[in-house]
Amino acid sequence: MRIALLGGTGDIGEGLALRWAYDTDHDVVVGSRDPEKARAKADEYETELDSRGLDRTVNGFDNEMAADRADVVVLAVPAYHVGDVVESVSDVLDEDTILVSPAVGMSRDEDGMHYNPPGVGSVTELVQQRAPADVRVVGAFHNLAADRLANLDVEFDLDTLVVGDDEDARELVASLGGEIDGLRVLDAGAAANAAEAESVTPLVINIAMNNADMHDVGVRYL
Repeated sequence: MRIALLGGTGDIGEGLALRWAYDTDHDVVVGSRDPEKARAKADEYETELDSRGLDRTVNGFDNEMAADRADVVVLAVPAYHVGDVVESVSDVLDEDTILVSPAVGMSRDEDGMHYNPPGVGSVTELVQQRAPADVRVVGAFHNLAADRLANLDVEFDLDTLVVGDDEDARELVASLGGEIDGLRVLDAGAAANAAEAESVTPLVINIAMNNADMHDVGVRYL
C-alpha cells in the first residue's frame, strides 16, 4: 500500500512516516509544497532507519505528486492549511483514495490550549466538505504526541480514534494504524463524532504543559 504524508516534513508527518517505514512494509512517500524540502526530509528518514539496520526507501515529492496514485493520503498539516492542501491535490484524488486528517483546530491563551473547530463542526468535516465528493475521508491520529511518535526508541502503549462516514475506510485506517507497534486504534463512528475525538487533543496538551513529567502524555481507553 502506498501512504502519502502531505506535510510529511513536519512533526506529526515525521512520526507517522518513521513508524510506518519502521514497523511495516508499506510504500511511504513524503510530500511538501517544496519538493526539495520533501526530498531532504525523506533522505533524513532513510538515514535514521539505516542507523537501525533497516534498508528502506522513503521518497519525497511535492504534495500533488506524492498524493498521485496513493492509496491513503494523510494531511499532516496544521488545521488552517488543510482546506488549501486538499484543493491543491484534488485533481489526483479519486474514489479509491482514502483521505486522512489528524489536524485539530486549536487556539491558545494564557490559560492554555482550547478546542477551536471550524464553522462546519470539526476539521474532519471541513476536509470532507472540501474534498471531491467520491473521496472517502477519515479523521485519525489526533492526540498522539509527535515527539514520542518520531522517537523510535520509545515504545508505544497508546490509543487513538478513527471517525468517518465510510465504515470500510475507517476499518482500513484503523488496521493501518494498528500496524504501528503499540498503537491501538478504536472506531468512534461517523464524521459527526469528529469534534468529540478532536477535542481530546488540547486537553492532552494542557496536561503535558502543566505536569513536568508528562511531556509525551497520551491517551489509553480502558
